[in-house]
Parts: sequence; structure tokens; C-alpha cells
Amino acid sequence: QVQLVESGGGLVQPGGSLRLSCAASGINFVLYAMGWYRQAPGQQRELVAGSSRGGTRNYADSTKGRFSISRDNAKNTVYLQMNNLETEEKAVYYCNAQKQWPTVETYWGPGTPVTVSS
Repeated sequence: QVQLVESGGGLVQPGGSLRLSCAASGINFVLYAMGWYRQAPGQQRELVAGSSRGGTRNYADSTKGRFSISRDNAKNTVYLQMNNLETEEKAVYYCNAQKQWPTVETYWGPGTPVTVSS
């Protein structure tokens, strides 16, 4: 059974930092691209940051320079370091695992809420 479990969300003041973690089980982690998405109330889910199987990283324009994604293949875990958070970044943050070959597989975690407020 595949499980992605996020942790590290919570309340932070504007300008503050949080580090999210996503522990994966039930998959061969090294074969999957991992990503972080977020969904604010009334908004569509959007990509925040992604890490390919080989470790290539990509970011949403709004998070470049402030967020950093990393993965530890030995621990089957992907992280998202978020710095200088803004109030409008309040959302539920979701972990995603996906691969395209030999079959398309996509998995989601239940999400962890992040609130940015003073």
C-alpha cells in the first residue's frame, strides 16, 4: 500500500520559515519524481516545487529564491524548506509522487496545512 505522509505544517508569522517533510512508503522511491503542491481555499492546486528522479529541481516563479526542495533517497523522504513566507501562501500543502514508465502512476498525501499570519 502506497502512503505519503506530510508533516511540518503549522502557523508561522509573515517572513518566517517552515520545513515540510513527506515520508513515502510502498513505492520504490528512487524511481519517482517528487513534488510539492499547494491549494488555497477556493483556488486550484498548484505546483510549488518539484524534484526529478535525478534530483533536478524546478520551482514556481513565486517561490524561486525562497523555497528549496530536497530529497533523501535513503530515507524515502522529500523536504520543502520555505523561507520568507507570505500571508497569501496560506494553503494546504500536498506531497506528490509520480512516474511515467512503464505505467503512469501518481500518488498524493493527505496534505498538511500552513497558515501565515501575524
